[in-house]
Amino acid sequence: MTMTSAEIRQKFLEYFERNGHTIVASSSLIPANDPTLLFTNAGMVQFKDAFLGLEKRDYKRATTAQKCMRVAGKHNDLENVGPSPRHHTFFEMLGNFSLGDYFKKDAIRFAYDLLVNEFGIDPDRLYYTVHTDDDEAFDIWTKEMGISPDRVYRMGDKTNFWQMADVGPCGPTSEIHYDWGEDACTCGDPNCSVLLDNGCDRWLEIWNLVFMQFNQDESGNRDPLPAPGVDTGMGLERIVSVIQNKRANYETDLFTPILKRTQELLGDTDEQAAEKYIAYRVIADHGRAITFMVGDGVMPGNEGREYVLRLILRRAARYGRIAGFTEPFLAKIAETVIEEMGGHYTELVARRQFILNVIQQEEERFLKTFAHGLDLLKELVESLKAAGKTEIPGSDVFKLHATYGFPFHLTRDIAAEEYGFTVDEAGFRQEMQRHSEISGGGAFKKIDEATLSIYAALLDDLKAAGTVPEHDPYQGTENTTRVLAILQDGQRVDAVGEGLEVEMVLATTPFYVESGGQVSDTGVIRGDGWEMTVTNVRKPVTGLVVHTGQITHGTAHTGDTVSAEVDAERRLNIMRNHTATHLLQAHLQRVLGKHVAQAGSLVAPDRLRFDFSHPDPMTAEQIQAVEAGVNADILADYPVNVAFQNYKDAVASGAMAL
Repeated sequence: MTMTSAEIRQKFLEYFERNGHTIVASSSLIPANDPTLLFTNAGMVQFKDAFLGLEKRDYKRATTAQKCMRVAGKHNDLENVGPSPRHHTFFEMLGNFSLGDYFKKDAIRFAYDLLVNEFGIDPDRLYYTVHTDDDEAFDIWTKEMGISPDRVYRMGDKTNFWQMADVGPCGPTSEIHYDWGEDACTCGDPNCSVLLDNGCDRWLEIWNLVFMQFNQDESGNRDPLPAPGVDTGMGLERIVSVIQNKRANYETDLFTPILKRTQELLGDTDEQAAEKYIAYRVIADHGRAITFMVGDGVMPGNEGREYVLRLILRRAARYGRIAGFTEPFLAKIAETVIEEMGGHYTELVARRQFILNVIQQEEERFLKTFAHGLDLLKELVESLKAAGKTEIPGSDVFKLHATYGFPFHLTRDIAAEEYGFTVDEAGFRQEMQRHSEISGGGAFKKIDEATLSIYAALLDDLKAAGTVPEHDPYQGTENTTRVLAILQDGQRVDAVGEGLEVEMVLATTPFYVESGGQVSDTGVIRGDGWEMTVTNVRKPVTGLVVHTGQITHGTAHTGDTVSAEVDAERRLNIMRNHTATHLLQAHLQRVLGKHVAQAGSLVAPDRLRFDFSHPDPMTAEQIQAVEAGVNADILADYPVNVAFQNYKDAVASGAMAL
């Protein structure tokens, strides 16, 4: 009997567990401590710092089934969702990881053994690629695994060199492809093969083995990682399609329950459903995406990941109208997603009602203005046609966005699909910028790329010299350390005198770094005959802690031995407010429900702000109940116990990350 998707997922995890891997739970779709990513888009994201040698884990082998989204930047599959049988916004990435343990030989052996001997895939259907320069991987496949050389293709950087972003871990890859057979060929080339890399439907990439050997910096330079590792990724949707012998992912049991539910709600015959297959697919894919996004605490909004949620939800609602829905329906689709996937992703079950409420309210909000927006768009198109134009001005696109809740991409899609029009994207962006400036948005600016490259180069130099900075704010408020580097106006200097604003990097530091809404520590750095007042501490690139402040007297030199001293009283005030945010969340969950999750915060010495996810305004009674609960806990004066735990044990003990 054919395995179900749930059985395939579990079999994958159990196979690697038998082979010495620790099963690590999926991280959130919201990346932790990585502002470069809107969403987790690969299994290795939660292991990035471990690959860089900046974080130590209590295991060297790991395996995961990771929730992923690819809807922005270079990983943008949104427009292909629906027409394509295998493109998705949300997907699951199965992976096994070696954190400085095994390398190419074992990674290849594990992959082949699992596919052929555990999943029962016909080895004659499998073909392989390696990087042009990777003789080692080629020899492992052909000489040690016994694969005929004519089934192993050497390919270039475009297909067989992987990097998560422009900066970070990277390395050559080996891909495993499945051959659907000659009858599946869509390219028409008599020499059809994986080597052509022409998008032919005959070939399905099912597993990518990434051999993490390098770290790439801002300038494109690649330095060897402290310990080479392995990062593999196999899309669950793809391997399920192979094992269940379905050439379209939407024909597998990951999607058929959602498609069936859609058909039941519409009352369509099989023939009617087949005619609407693109709309059905969009609803199924987007229904999964919005369910998981809301489940991980993303709320609809106009910026960042909140905008992506709103865009996907409203795109699904629009395709629902195309399919024949006249009332809100997406919460019912989400119910099916939770029923089907809540067994493995238990957070969906825990937050079920919250997820349904958010989706229902957002769809209702959109539908109130949707018809009016469509009418306005139609009038715009007709007037532009009469004037001989085929592009909608950016100001009108912005009006649809601001007044009728039409995300830019939705207007663009409707204009193209229904009228053959384009939209002025540059003009729309200008209107958005002008609106942001008027409303006071954009007050917090990101570090520009040129400045970022200075910090990245500094960190690379320190690593090359064997002096990687250490950061441990949990062992006290004072330590003796050494000055590794001094920067003034973005330039490294050997010495700096009294009255000057500087940035300083220490070998070790007790200062807490500004992070997650909590302000940094302040204090002083004292050298022999000089002193620096520290006003801010931040981490511009992973692994580099920069202290900003002013030399109040004397001259500081690189290499000086110093005393780094945190303002202990100020830190204690921050700690009190940090604890208060935990109390707030606990009592918000008690009063409003377990769905309440942090959506943002500010923790400072003199105040705190706690943003949280909840679909409705709080009543006066609810506010009073939360305040009473928090104050009661404060007055109870509970003893403070300090314990150091790994993430899994901390969560199991009831801890909530803020």
